[in-house]
Amino acid sequence: MHMLMATRIDIIQKLNVYPRHQNQDQKKLITLSNLDRQCPLLMYLVFFYKNTTSRDFGSVFSDLKLGLEETLSVWYPAAGRLALDKGGCNLNIQCNDGGAVIVEATVTGVKLLELGDLTQYNEFYETLVYKPSFDGDFSVMPLVVAQVTRFACGGYSIGIGTSHSLFDGISAYDFIHAWAFNSHIHNRSNGKVTNKKDHLVIKPVHDRGNLLFNRDLNQSREALRVTNAAAIDHLYQLIKQAMMTHKEQNRNFELPDSGFVIKTFDLNDEAIESMKKKSLEGFLCSPFEFLAAHLWKARTRALGLRRDAMVCLQFAVDIRKRTEPSLPEGFSGNAYVLASVVSTTKELLEELTLESIVNKIREAKNSIDQGYINSYMEALGGGDQRNDGNLPPLRELTLISDWTKMPFHNVGFGSCGELADNVAPLCPPVPQVAYFMKNPKDAKGVTVRIGFDPRDVNNFTNHFLDF
Repeated sequence: MHMLMATRIDIIQKLNVYPRHQNQDQKKLITLSNLDRQCPLLMYLVFFYKNTTSRDFGSVFSDLKLGLEETLSVWYPAAGRLALDKGGCNLNIQCNDGGAVIVEATVTGVKLLELGDLTQYNEFYETLVYKPSFDGDFSVMPLVVAQVTRFACGGYSIGIGTSHSLFDGISAYDFIHAWAFNSHIHNRSNGKVTNKKDHLVIKPVHDRGNLLFNRDLNQSREALRVTNAAAIDHLYQLIKQAMMTHKEQNRNFELPDSGFVIKTFDLNDEAIESMKKKSLEGFLCSPFEFLAAHLWKARTRALGLRRDAMVCLQFAVDIRKRTEPSLPEGFSGNAYVLASVVSTTKELLEELTLESIVNKIREAKNSIDQGYINSYMEALGGGDQRNDGNLPPLRELTLISDWTKMPFHNVGFGSCGELADNVAPLCPPVPQVAYFMKNPKDAKGVTVRIGFDPRDVNNFTNHFLDF
């Protein structure tokens, strides 16, 4: 790995890419929701393609560029820039056709085979994406970037970054799927998403609609149907607990300086079903419900938390069909909130069965209604969001993001729409989040990726795989 880290990446060219056609419905400004404003950073994925025998590397780059021009014509906010409103408080998207950025690169003397298991995170992947320099000026920060890197074996990678203020995981998948589809000249869909199963074409909807939570209308909490969002309440309780613990121990809030290790576990359908049978004795539940409950217990046990400590599991829930009315098909913004379950370490590890934890997960998910969503968005838009970077590390908080509905490995940037040999997300801003992803080798399998302090990795692995 150290040899790879020292390998030089040569940039051949860097281009700005603009929409090919002017969109007649294009707005000058997309007002973002509080959900969009949580994390205005680029999130990266790297797609690996081993075999390019049917076309040369130059055509890979040119096809990707042409496909992006076509896709930006419909997904026009992706060619814009984030900008603060007049009050200097809230970010929105100026649809100014500032353009995306695409880079062509080569890596000398390295074959894809030398990277080893592509499902395992490798720091070398961080060099396979274009990372624009950012000094706080959003007006020069592209919302979509790509880097095509050729390897010595003839294979290549496509590293794509999209702003989390622009897309959540579902809409990023739709955008990238449309881009790949448009990158093959005989299969143009004018930037629309094509579902291979039923050949339906879905047009993206960029307006944030009823997610624009407006507290300036002097409406009462009752009129807005604002109820307490458990995820927000539980987070503040965890913060209070951590502050008290650190005060008692007379320590400052500090993150471990040893960095995080990203671990990936490939679980096939047979393994998951076997684990469920041994733990649940006939109780029926989804792979997500089982793995979320099991991972929460395994992580809490591995970290050796105090028996009386409050511990919390939070997981992202898609709200496209939970708002009133439902968000339109093709909604392209962020549309998720966190559901939350709490316990104590003692109760979780010594008293609760996996079945009872699964039931708590279901209750938390079922609690997500319009009132919960309103409360969640109001908290995100409040003046005291406590996101100034000075929070203590919350080891008692287990976070899960479910990507199993987004099969990124099925994105066909390869020759004639060839699917990726593998897809690797880069290290996220919060590395301890657990991601559940489609297992590319097993349609019903799940790949679990999670970050840990190095001292906790072996403990977690033993508990997670111990059946």
